[in-house]
Amino acid sequence: MAARINKKRSFLFVSKVLGKHIPVHPYTPLLSGAALALLLYQEMGGEAADGGRMDKLLNQAVHGLIHPEHAEAAYRDLLGARLVLPERVLFIGFAETATALGHSMYHMFAKDASYIHTTREDIPELVSVVSFEEEHSHAVDHLCYALNAELLSGEEPVVLVDDEITTGNTAINTIRDIQSKFPRKEYVVASLLDWRSSANIQAYRDLEQELGIRIRALSLLQGTIEVKGTPQLSLVETGGKPSIAVEAPVILTYVQDGLERLNVTSADSSGEINPSPYLKHSGRFGLESQDNKQLDQGIAQAAAQLRGLREGRTALVLGVGEFMYLPMRIAAEMGEGVRYQSSTRSPIHPDRRSDYGVHCAAAYPSAVDPGITNYIYNVEPGQYDEIFVLLERDVPRRRIEPMTDILKRLAGSKVHLVVLASDSEEGGLTG
Repeated sequence: MAARINKKRSFLFVSKVLGKHIPVHPYTPLLSGAALALLLYQEMGGEAADGGRMDKLLNQAVHGLIHPEHAEAAYRDLLGARLVLPERVLFIGFAETATALGHSMYHMFAKDASYIHTTREDIPELVSVVSFEEEHSHAVDHLCYALNAELLSGEEPVVLVDDEITTGNTAINTIRDIQSKFPRKEYVVASLLDWRSSANIQAYRDLEQELGIRIRALSLLQGTIEVKGTPQLSLVETGGKPSIAVEAPVILTYVQDGLERLNVTSADSSGEINPSPYLKHSGRFGLESQDNKQLDQGIAQAAAQLRGLREGRTALVLGVGEFMYLPMRIAAEMGEGVRYQSSTRSPIHPDRRSDYGVHCAAAYPSAVDPGITNYIYNVEPGQYDEIFVLLERDVPRRRIEPMTDILKRLAGSKVHLVVLASDSEEGGLTG
């Protein structure tokens, strides 16, 4: 548990399997999405055809989540099962925390699946096909940029993926908006944790009756919580200057991944435009099962190059905000001694107590939008020999320096600032 610096919701469950606030073995968050995929497969009738094999795979998944040294084997066995659902399914992951969780869940299915994650980035050239609010969040607006206009227009079930369901209101808001534009009969809400009260569960039933739909909920852990009182908080550590005598050098690297780019721009809260192209198949713009092979090849290509750059025994691979899945997959293929996590925009109060979820914090203005504060949690000075920061696209140098100023005081020997690039892109941070 940790205390959120948020008047709308004062607490946070700090997940040991998500790869957001705590550095984890990179196969652990991949396996958490795979485990949810297996639950969905069972829920939708796949278990009947596979008999005891599903029980074995589920037991392996649970064992791998508890024992990270077995996470890779469990994940690969699940991926090798080549699961196929009895009907086509659309997966939607919620930004920013569940973008990789939704992607890893979708990726378990060999065909007839599609995926898109919501985003909070403003892309002026595109129109969001659905939008909704996350009422308790510090950043409420969710947008959904589907390049394929037909991605949401079918009648297949929609699986909404989030890391945690507390009241269920985010899912309700999303279902209402989708149903008003792209009506269908069935929704599934999948999450690592489900803390809905009996009244919250009844709200799902009421919505089913109102809209004439079916809503199923899947989670790895379900229970109830009660929160009392108001946290007594001091200011969050915004240090940015961890106590360490020597600063590690920052090495800028452009890694060629061979993946397709999308030539659209982004606008920050001040209206400044970044013209650098996006990765087309990151999940932000939608993708289909047939896109997975190309994405897997690009990930392997990038990981091989970064493996060759490693010099230390331990390394942290850091995703940035919504850009979680590809860095997570790349980290998983970078060899032994690698841990993964992502920066976040969620403000959390740090405390050194052993039973508390966030021991240290560093804050800095986001490279995507300096009007937004980002945080890196639970990384101590010298904890890792090297830190690899993976960026989806180019950003002005002045915007990334606040982050690298922090990281070069955390890394034991070196910080690798890595920009993923297509084979035709040339290196050189702008500005």
